Amino acid sequence: MTIALGIETSCDETSVAIVESSPNEERLRVHCNLIATQFDLHAKFGGVVPEIASRAHLQKLDLLVREALESTGIAPADLDVVTVTCMPGLIGTLLVGVTAARTLAWSWDKPLLGVNHIHAHATSAAIELDAPPWPAVALVVSGGHTSLYHVRDWDDISLLGATIDDAAGEAFDKVAAILELGYPGGPIVDRRAATGNPAAVAFPRSMLKGESLDFSFSGLKTAVLYEVHGRGNTSGGLVGITEERIADICASFSQAVVDVLVAKTRQAVRSTGARSVVVGGGVAANSVLRRDLTAACSADGIAVHLTPMRYCTDNAAMIASHGIRLFERGHRSDLALGASANVKD
Repeated sequence: MTIALGIETSCDETSVAIVESSPNEERLRVHCNLIATQFDLHAKFGGVVPEIASRAHLQKLDLLVREALESTGIAPADLDVVTVTCMPGLIGTLLVGVTAARTLAWSWDKPLLGVNHIHAHATSAAIELDAPPWPAVALVVSGGHTSLYHVRDWDDISLLGATIDDAAGEAFDKVAAILELGYPGGPIVDRRAATGNPAAVAFPRSMLKGESLDFSFSGLKTAVLYEVHGRGNTSGGLVGITEERIADICASFSQAVVDVLVAKTRQAVRSTGARSVVVGGGVAANSVLRRDLTAACSADGIAVHLTPMRYCTDNAAMIASHGIRLFERGHRSDLALGASANVKD
């Protein structure tokens, strides 16, 4: 049995979790997964303000650690490892979590393990599975990242392709801003798309050249901008645009994003020979993506594992879960662990 404390502060959600593994089963037990969101703090700015996010992490993190221990009845002495997101993310917010984890590991005399946030998203669908889905193609779609990985094991993950400009989640947020729908944009656009016609607007699908597994959503975002304001314009309000038209634009935009994500994932499966697909990240909660990717994988005879909704957005359960599996395979970090804003594959 291994018990891990997980800390996640890569962006605007402060999260602490305690996760346990058993030597006799693959399924992990999540004792708690506490998340303090910062939506209200950043909404008026239309996006995350790093300084505000870092300050909020400082205010919440110690309280969440105490609550996690008290609510589960697990004492520091019961823990086997302290895990923490160390990359990628906002450097200031990462440093809050890494500094806290280093301090706790030192004071409790426990091993420390830094975790790649994107790799944790790539394996989050396996948290509650009874058997490992590897090898698999992992689609990670979030506000900051859109990537495809070949996951052969928890500690054997290689990058296949990534966005060359906007991430899918970032594009959703920007389209929500264009349509004056509020922040965070992804869930709002998804809800509005449910009542719209996905064929109403012929938005482009950027597939890039050749066999590339990279993504590009900047042109699609610009197409939405021109659809709303007219070609060559970037502002002017929503003059003459009805609620029905907004729903149609949301539905057509969402379908364009999902079509590309599904096509690239299928292409990655063909290139790797994987027999399984796993999906993680905030945009993995998108209803159109979950529907269309499930249908596509079923048609191809490929098993698909969607991350449970509660683990799609940034959370410490996926950090502790991924960290446990790395720890069991002999991985450790020293107390000089640092943070990196960039992905290191």
